[in-house]
Amino acid sequence: MAPTALLSVSDKQGLVPLAEGLLQHGYRLLSSGGTAAALAAAGLPVTRVADHTGAPEILGGRVKTLHPRIHGGILARRHDPSHQADLEAQAIDPIDVVVVNLYPFRQAVADPAVSWETAVETIDIGGPAMVRAAAKNHDDVSVLTDPRQYPGFLAALAAGQVDQSLRRQLALEAFQHTAAYDGAISAWLADRLGVERPEGPDGGEEVSLRLELPLRQTLRYGENPHQRASWYGRSDGGWGAARQLQGKELSYNNLIDLEAALATVREFGYGPGDRADAASPAAVVIKHTNPCGVATGEDPAKALRRALAADPVSAFGGIVALNGPVDREAAEALTSLFLECVVAPSFTPEALERLSTKANLRLLELDPAAISAVEGRQLRSVLGGVLAQDGDHQPTAAADWQVASERPPTAAEMEDLAFAWRVVRHVRSNAIVVAQAGQSLGIGAGQTNRVGSAQLALAAAGDRSRGAVLASDGFFPFDDTVRLAASHGITAVIHPGGSLRDADSIQACNSLGLAMLITGRRHFLH
Repeated sequence: MAPTALLSVSDKQGLVPLAEGLLQHGYRLLSSGGTAAALAAAGLPVTRVADHTGAPEILGGRVKTLHPRIHGGILARRHDPSHQADLEAQAIDPIDVVVVNLYPFRQAVADPAVSWETAVETIDIGGPAMVRAAAKNHDDVSVLTDPRQYPGFLAALAAGQVDQSLRRQLALEAFQHTAAYDGAISAWLADRLGVERPEGPDGGEEVSLRLELPLRQTLRYGENPHQRASWYGRSDGGWGAARQLQGKELSYNNLIDLEAALATVREFGYGPGDRADAASPAAVVIKHTNPCGVATGEDPAKALRRALAADPVSAFGGIVALNGPVDREAAEALTSLFLECVVAPSFTPEALERLSTKANLRLLELDPAAISAVEGRQLRSVLGGVLAQDGDHQPTAAADWQVASERPPTAAEMEDLAFAWRVVRHVRSNAIVVAQAGQSLGIGAGQTNRVGSAQLALAAAGDRSRGAVLASDGFFPFDDTVRLAASHGITAVIHPGGSLRDADSIQACNSLGLAMLITGRRHFLH
């Protein structure tokens, strides 16, 4: 008896070449609905499921493959005499390969206007049942759930290497596929029903966290070459939806730094409606998750040149994010030094032509819609568990800031303080930012005391600190940072306040002629 392959796919990419390959290896093709039509249109011999089972599709297509001749053929153990006896008695042919990918539920509900009825009809029933059945019986059945698996499977088939090891791997990927699918459905239902965080029995937050993300890529290594690493993520939002236009494969560290770069540049808007209170062309250079150069400008190219000039030594080998289209002028700036990655909403053809001379430079085009599709709580692993928190992306509430000094900030200082405050929330604590005229001049990050961070930031700014402002992500515990800032020519400072010694720092500002703003909100970043 010829082996049988059952094909029922929504994503028909690679379907015909796969079917042709199976036919060449003596398989009989069994299919239903649109898949059968696609195979017949390609001139391939195919048996329709309804003809195979003797039962027509019913309920408008809701029931097609839910039949003993399908599931018995998939689930029967080949070396179990009782199973073989049942197949014989029921005239059921074994099914050896199952090729199924599911109704595009995620794509359907990506449209905010999708109706409840349309979304529900896009929930696949027969597909997951066949996938799970084939994956359960992986000792005897191969299950393919992704067109990317087809070439490798055909190669293994040609080499006679469709063995237990391969079938087990395919089974794992199949269960990951159905788990992610069910997760997408439950997440959509929870969202539509307004159930963001189900309460536990004590009235607190949810008592368990369920996270289903498919494996997107096995990375070359993690933070260091001796560490293994993988990237799990959705393909319809976030970095999984970014288009890599050129360059080497993304690394673990690239992705971590890209996340920091995007978060920082979004302070100045990234597409329509994003941080509309501060929308202006902006560019960010990141090194080891910290910004080393941030600037605004009349256009993306000018903002980029100013960001690179903020700390050109640290910019070498950095990650760049822009919140506007990269044109040829911006591309010229990007080719002026070695960089790892660039992310932006779009790149002009002229920019891509210029940047093609930097073949290893990774270019990512990330649509603003891909960000809003996946925004949610931030997760971080700890030993034996996961921490979850809301993102620190509330709008800057300048109207709530308090002038603590005798002298209020000038209009120019106020603009500089607002800019520095936007930047400092993206610097690892203890964090200090020196800035002026929409450009960071010096950044002190991650020190174990605040005055140490200030010393680094002021040293990096050098003479440019005269007439500039200084922002601190946390309060000044003593007046030493204020006095150090004044000695370098800083004219105004901004911090959350709340120290028992706030009065000492305020008095220092008054005696030295500095203006001070207190925001009432800190921005620690660990």
